[in-house]
Amino acid sequence: MGQGLWRIARNQQLQQQGYSGQGYLTREHGRRIPANVSNTSHRKQAQGGIDIYHLLKTRKSKEQEGFINLEMLPPELSFTILSYLNATDLCLASCVWQDLANDELLWQGLCKSTWGHCSIYNKNPPLGFSFRKLYMQLDEGSLTFNANPDEGVNYFMSKGILDDSPKEIAKFIFCTRTLNWKKLRIYLDERRDVLDDLVTLHNFRNQFLPNALREFFRHIHAPEERGEYLETLITKFSHRFCACNPDLMRELGLSPDAVYVLCYSLILLSIDLTSPHVKNKMSKREFIRNTRRAAQNISEDFVGHLYDNIYLIGHVAA
Repeated sequence: MGQGLWRIARNQQLQQQGYSGQGYLTREHGRRIPANVSNTSHRKQAQGGIDIYHLLKTRKSKEQEGFINLEMLPPELSFTILSYLNATDLCLASCVWQDLANDELLWQGLCKSTWGHCSIYNKNPPLGFSFRKLYMQLDEGSLTFNANPDEGVNYFMSKGILDDSPKEIAKFIFCTRTLNWKKLRIYLDERRDVLDDLVTLHNFRNQFLPNALREFFRHIHAPEERGEYLETLITKFSHRFCACNPDLMRELGLSPDAVYVLCYSLILLSIDLTSPHVKNKMSKREFIRNTRRAAQNISEDFVGHLYDNIYLIGHVAA
């Protein structure tokens, strides 16, 4: 709207300077100049103002320039530009710059940025291996996993991408963010050996307990309902947290069982404070009293800090 008003005011100014139905009449040093005088500045105004004239001129010059030819740039700069593209755009770019866009380093970067660990990365590549082909196989395998986890893992193994080892599968899951978390939860519930290795990949050293629990549940999503699987997850987390923080456990006098109680308390407090269905929220005093009743050796200040963290940051298993 501001630009429209500006143009209206500009047109009125031009009319006051000497516009007639027969053309523009301008005044310069008190002299009237006929409309048929060839003057560049007046022609610009007749075309709608100086701003439109320059806009059209700039647009025309840009159309004449066209796209930058990456083959004319230094290879390092061309590869840097192409490294910002995703797989789809890189395939399209290969239609124009085939040698550049099909470079193995670009596709290797795409593979490792999406799937951080694969067994094949640490092996001698077979004959005819290409990272572009590997990217397509990894993408196909991920889609298969998100439909059926067992079939997806078998696909990776059949292509030589993953070794048939719980530790290798756990590393693959830990370094991959394209897997459907609901399907992943089902798979880990069935493959407890993979779950054990996946838990050991987490490092909770010097982390505050609620923050460590959030990180844990970002990789291994908690079930929607309480049950044996949730208890298993909390038990494994408690032992891993204590193993990562032995000095802190001795200082606070905590054991894996005490950490287990605290984790359950944090989950219940998260539900209480974030659920819209709970009208009467648990107070800090109530949380301290209930938690210390279940774990008497825990200091009141430490439990109070736990409450503050949930109150300010939010759910630990969201």
